Amino acid sequence: VSKMFPMHPKMDEQLAMAFSANEDEEEKHIKKVQNAFFYYGPYACQRLKRSLDYLNSLSAEDQQMLAKYRAHLGCVRTCIERNQAVIREILRERVLYPEADDMSSTTPSDRWEFDEPPPDVRHGDMDQNVLALDDADVEPLKILKAQSTLKLIARDWSTDGALEREQSYRPIIDSITEYFKPRDCDLRDVKILVPGAGLGRLTYELACLGYSCEGNEFSYFMLIASNFVLNLCDYENKYVLYPWVHQYVNNMKREDQVAAVRFPDVCPLKNPPKGHFEIAAGDFLEVYKTPHSYNCVATCFFIDCANNIIDFIRTIYKILVPGGIWVNLGPLLYHYSDVSGQNSIEPTFEDLCIVMESVGFIIESSRTGIRTKYAQNPSSMKQSEYQSLFWVCRKPNPFEEQSNMRRASREPYDLIVRNDTGEEDDQEP
Repeated sequence: VSKMFPMHPKMDEQLAMAFSANEDEEEKHIKKVQNAFFYYGPYACQRLKRSLDYLNSLSAEDQQMLAKYRAHLGCVRTCIERNQAVIREILRERVLYPEADDMSSTTPSDRWEFDEPPPDVRHGDMDQNVLALDDADVEPLKILKAQSTLKLIARDWSTDGALEREQSYRPIIDSITEYFKPRDCDLRDVKILVPGAGLGRLTYELACLGYSCEGNEFSYFMLIASNFVLNLCDYENKYVLYPWVHQYVNNMKREDQVAAVRFPDVCPLKNPPKGHFEIAAGDFLEVYKTPHSYNCVATCFFIDCANNIIDFIRTIYKILVPGGIWVNLGPLLYHYSDVSGQNSIEPTFEDLCIVMESVGFIIESSRTGIRTKYAQNPSSMKQSEYQSLFWVCRKPNPFEEQSNMRRASREPYDLIVRNDTGEEDDQEP
């Protein structure tokens, strides 16, 4: 059965040959991701068991005062089990290896009690970034990514995530619709690429406006979950998740930890976009090498996911058509910074402005201080937010390139404008 929203590996002939040569390793990696989803329940309940064991060791007087807390922990267990049931639904179809053996009959819930971890699983404190050995069946860090995926479903495909989506996606969408107006062009001819598409909501929203949109995603956690929402959810709010059940601290009320989130708030199968829409799996730097392929590149919380951010900027410039735009929103977290075994450079925004103009971009507008949250529990006592950057860059037409190269040597200090000042960017004479 063909999917309404296709997901496929995207690669050129050379990359396809390399992929074929390493297919066994790729499939092994995918199975590790699937295992992380499968073992979500046992690991989550291991953490719950620590609280229960300590509670049971307290004096009878203390336990009596915490009777409602004990009942609450029972609710936490129920929520974990319900999350695991949704995960089994998410995994009922293989995304890139549909011919793989059906694992549904051997899920952890069928073989082990949730109080016991499955055999041959790397152990470690799940609250720490413990990196397991590569030959482990399940890595604790991947279990954490499975938990994070549940939060991202809430961010992208529930009414609870509407505020975060408004903060992060609205400036991007508004800039694109301002640049590519329906009265000026056929939107179906405007090709937009969204690298780091995650669960696909931004790509979907742009396609709903009529643009021809392609999302690109490297993480199999994201690909598996987005495939489920886009291709397997057949009506709105069909499923219930408890994305905050793993947060044992900073809860004002017991109900905050076990708050339910329904998804999807919009059913893509019932509400197909007007424009072309697809998700392509693969490494952004490896698969996007064809010059002059897209009218627009939209990045959201993505540009800092590179070892060398300049590689991303060069690639974006290369694949844009002359006159095309790059719209970006997000912080500079630099995901590989201080990660063992990984190289990383961490340029400031000032440095990035120099890089972008040196590569050839014309910075049409930029803002700083845009308040954005990312997969935050709205009821938590602890709230984190970024003062994000936002910019629109344009790849110049050939006759503009020489002039733009002359501008590249000037440090563009005047482009750094805080969002809350209300000031306009200085204009070039």
